[in-house]
Amino acid sequence: MEVNQTDQCLRFSCPERSVSTAVYVFLYVCAAAVVLLTVCGNLLIIISICHFKQLHTPTNMLILSLAVSDFLVGVLVVPTALIWMIESCWVFSAVYCSCYIYSSYLLTTTSIFNVALIAVDRYFALSNPFLYTKAVSVNTTCIIVLSNWFTLIVYNVALQYFNGHFASLVICPGYCFSWLDEVWSLVDLLYTFVFPLAVIIILYVLVFIIARKHATAIRELNIHTRTSKNITHSMKSERKAAKVLGILVSVFLACLFPYFIYTLIGNATEIKDFQKVLILVYLNSAINPVIYALFYPWFRRCVKLTLTLQIFNTDSSLMNVL
Repeated sequence: MEVNQTDQCLRFSCPERSVSTAVYVFLYVCAAAVVLLTVCGNLLIIISICHFKQLHTPTNMLILSLAVSDFLVGVLVVPTALIWMIESCWVFSAVYCSCYIYSSYLLTTTSIFNVALIAVDRYFALSNPFLYTKAVSVNTTCIIVLSNWFTLIVYNVALQYFNGHFASLVICPGYCFSWLDEVWSLVDLLYTFVFPLAVIIILYVLVFIIARKHATAIRELNIHTRTSKNITHSMKSERKAAKVLGILVSVFLACLFPYFIYTLIGNATEIKDFQKVLILVYLNSAINPVIYALFYPWFRRCVKLTLTLQIFNTDSSLMNVL
């Protein structure tokens, strides 16, 4: 057993830095830019939805929850992950390793479930808009979001506790990693990936089928009366929302798939390769605000009002941003 431990520590020992000082500095500048984009971008989304009452809708409460998880990824996970990747070595303490592992697991699973809830919301809104308007309120959505966070916190505490990860995780100098036994690996795979992924894919396929039906109905509607115009506008708005959130979900899945494919078929001892696919998952938190900025006019207006400090004006929360 001691020989295996020694061999393992030799394998994961910190390598000599092989890049020039200029490249080294450039990597840290890029890392700082990614962290700032993730933190500031998601903070602007949080401020926008919380401040402007016009944005207090059920769907936006789910987007707010996703932005909060992405913001925390930018604060707690991304800086550490990028430093670890640049240094090719874990340079922090064993206690911080435990905190990093827990934060990473919790925030990643929370983001996955937030995206799944967005898919459920869009499907319900498009498939049964009248029942959705009556049954789904901001308060109801907030309760669902808080329940989701609480459940995942409890689940991740149990996951780490039963696998002994609240003990020292730094087995060797420069090494911080989390291993699950076979039973917990299967449970974690089914609960945090297979189930939410199935929900996301199935519901978004149905959403786009419904959106196509709406597009056909819009073309056939008589738009000469005011009532028809209102119906047409409502249907177009729902289709646009589904399209934008579909792009967000597609980017999310593109960032997530390499990680889970690697965990299933890759060599888990190749730490540098594993770090690369894990960084891709974290970078999704930086990409989401860019998607909002490109496709949501209300987000661009809110950013302008926030950066020009107009949100501190009297009754600024009642301003029209849509």
